Formats: sequence, structure tokens, C-alpha cells
Amino acid sequence: MIKSLAAIAAALLLLIGAAVFENIYVTNSFENFHEELRTLYEKTDGGNATGGDAEAVRTAWEARKEKLHVWLPHNDVNRVDDTLSETVRLVAEGDYDLALPKIEILLHLAETLPASYALSLSNIF
Repeated sequence: MIKSLAAIAAALLLLIGAAVFENIYVTNSFENFHEELRTLYEKTDGGNATGGDAEAVRTAWEARKEKLHVWLPHNDVNRVDDTLSETVRLVAEGDYDLALPKIEILLHLAETLPASYALSLSNIF
């Protein structure tokens, strides 16, 4: 009986620890991504963004998403990938008017996706 209770308590602590680690990791990853996007948005809004700027954001995202695949569903990662690819093309072509809404979508995703997977009552029930 005591061994069972100890095993249940240990498993519960491991689950809580994994959930806290996941929340911290995903939140930090998207905060950094949000900052990169904010810089790209400001450059694009000013009309002086280059394809290299957008490609640098995509390269950072590619490195980041390899680890985020463990924590996030494939569909959410693909949604960011698709929108970011469109943004890179639009910025490289100098079509800033169409690129800005795409970057705004990415900024919104970077803000809302981590909360979708946070350990909270609204996500549990």
C-alpha cells in the first residue's frame, strides 16, 4: 500500500514537472520568435526589410521548430511554417503591403499558441 502511494506520488510529481518544463520551454521559444518577428515587422513597415532579414527569421524558426515538434501538434507548426514561407517570399519581392498582414498573423500566433498548451483549467476541462 505504501509502495503504491509512493509510486503514484512520484508519477504525479514527474507529470507536473514535465508540464511545467513544457510550459516554460514553449513560452520562451515563442517569446524569442515574437521578438524576431517584431523586428522584421518594424523593418517591413519602414520599407527597408530585405529577403535576408526574412530568411534569418525563417532560419531561426527552422532551428526552433525541431524541438517544438515534441511539444506542439504538427498542424500548429505547419501553420507557422506556411505563413512564414509566404512572408519570406513577399518580403524578398518587396511586396511590403501584403507582407505586413502575414507578419501580423505570425505575431498573433506567437502570442496565442503558448497559452493554448499551458497547464490551466480551461485547457484541461
